[in-house]
This record gives sequence, C-alpha cells and structure tokens, in this order.
Amino acid sequence: MTAEAHYLDALEALEADDREQALEHAHKAVKLDPEHADAWRVISDANLPGMRKQPTLLQAASSLSAAKKVVQLQPDDLAMWVRGGKLLSDELGLYMDALHWWQDARHHAPYEVTPIVEQAAILADMGLYGEASDRLQTIFDENMDLATTQYARVARLHELCKLASEQPSSEHFKPWEKHHNGWEAIHMRKNKPPISESKIFLLLTTPILMLEVIMAPQIFGSGFGGFCLTSLLILVTVTVGMRISRRWFQRFNRPAFNLLRAMDFESSTGYVVVPEEIRLSKLYMFILSRRPPAFQERALKIVDSKETLKGDWKPILPDFSSHISDEGPEWEEESEGDLDAFEEE
Repeated sequence: MTAEAHYLDALEALEADDREQALEHAHKAVKLDPEHADAWRVISDANLPGMRKQPTLLQAASSLSAAKKVVQLQPDDLAMWVRGGKLLSDELGLYMDALHWWQDARHHAPYEVTPIVEQAAILADMGLYGEASDRLQTIFDENMDLATTQYARVARLHELCKLASEQPSSEHFKPWEKHHNGWEAIHMRKNKPPISESKIFLLLTTPILMLEVIMAPQIFGSGFGGFCLTSLLILVTVTVGMRISRRWFQRFNRPAFNLLRAMDFESSTGYVVVPEEIRLSKLYMFILSRRPPAFQERALKIVDSKETLKGDWKPILPDFSSHISDEGPEWEEESEGDLDAFEEE
C-alpha cells in the first residue's frame, strides 16, 4: 500500500474513533513518506483522547511531537501552532518553551493576534508583568484585530498588569528567590485550601440582602415605586458585592496563587524550589489535584529528579521582534533529538 492509502485508512479510522487503528495506519504512512503532513496531523489528533478527556503525559508529548512535524512541513497551519502552544503550556507546563513556540509562530503569521495574547498570559502567570504589558501594547501598536472571544481575556490581562504596575516589584512573588516573603505567606496558609470567590460573595452579601428585603417595604413602601427602588438597591448591592468579593478573593488566596506560580516554575524549568513541608501540605495537594494529568506526571518526575536551583536564575525570553528580522524561526534549528525527548518522557 502507498503512503496515501495508509493515510486514508488512518483518517477513516479516526473518524470512527478507532484511535489505535488510526495511529497504526498513520505511522505506516509517514514511514513510507516522512513528509506526509496530513498523516502527521492524524498522528497528532489520534494521540489525544476524545470526549473532552485530558491527555496523559505520553499522549500530550506524542501529539506535540507530531504537531512539530506538521508545522515544519506546513508552517502556515495555524491550528497546529495553536495545538502545540496549548499542549506546551496548558498540559505539560512548559511555559518557557511555549513562549518560544508562539514567537516561532509569529514568523509565519505576523499579523495573527493569538500568539501575542498567549505570550502575554504566560508572562503574567510567571510574574513578568512588565513584559506581559509590553506584549499587550504590541496588539495596539500594530493595530491588530482581536476576535470577539479575545476581548474579555485581553481586558483582564491589561487590568492585571495595571494593578501589578502600581505595586513595588518586591511584592511580586519570585519562586526562584529562596528567601522571598511570599514563601512565609505560603507556609502560614499551607494547611488551608483556597476559598472560592462565590463563597466570599455569599458570606458578604447574603446578610445585607436579607436585611434589605426585610427593611425595604418599611422604607420605600409596598407599591410599584417601592418595588422598583428595592430592586435597584438589590442590584447595586450585588454589583458592589461582586467587586469586593473579587478583590478579597485575590487577597485571601494570594498564598495559593504564589504556590501555583512556584509549581509552574518547577514544571517550566525542571528545578525543585517548593520546600518538602509545603509539598506535603493540604494547599499543595489541593492545587496539584486540579492540574491536568500530564502536568501532574511531570511534577512527580521533577520531584523525583531532585534537581535544585543553584545560584541566580533569569528567564531566557525569546526575541519578540525576531519575526521582523532576517533570522529564521527557532524551530528550524531544533534537532530531531529534541522531538524524541518529549516522546521518551
């Protein structure tokens, strides 16, 4: 059989949700024709579980490896760039790699806004708010079009960076600094799970709303006008309560957010920075249990490696203007060994 015939059989098996058969035929296709981009795309698709299930470490790594082959062969395939970026950051926790991946994507889609939004989100999660703000500013400087679904996310990132800029940089938690004050706050809250925003809202507004409902008829009367004024008062109370709850949620759960950043740092760099007593705490287990399976598997491997951070650490960020230079994209310089490493892991 030819490579194309195997690819068609793989495609048919994938449509029937027979992923093992799809992988078998697709691998035969790329063995006969290593540059069959469509077959590599099927391999990436078939390695991911269906029915909205989250992939394991092996599944995510295998899908990512195939996605890399697709963008090497067809660099204008934006869907594969998006998949690779999502796998790197959302599933595997390889945030530094994801930053470089999205910059590589800009070489082939310089007017696409998605890579910039994703880079800004990753930088903000890492506590690099200045760099994240610069990425967001690029969207407006280059007059790029935002999709309707991206407006809210960009607005939230902009507000986050704005609030962070009003704080001294020493307040921004840096997990690679062993003696940062953020570690003490985490230690104090390590045996308490985070409190949800909805719980804060209910505890804050429920007594006030009950009091308003009881007292409003006596103050505004029982007519239509009183009903309208009571409804307006309740609406104002709910709106103000939501804003206050959001602020208190960020304040009360700051140790949890700091620990989340430390866990992201570990997954991104491979260095162990979380102290053992915190790693065994209720807060750590609560956060870890809500991370994707692939992330959890990588976290355990990193802990088992026991590779600690030595000396100062500085993030190696991509050249965010490289897409307008004469240099080629970074993925062209990667060796096949880099792709195999993900599969082996």
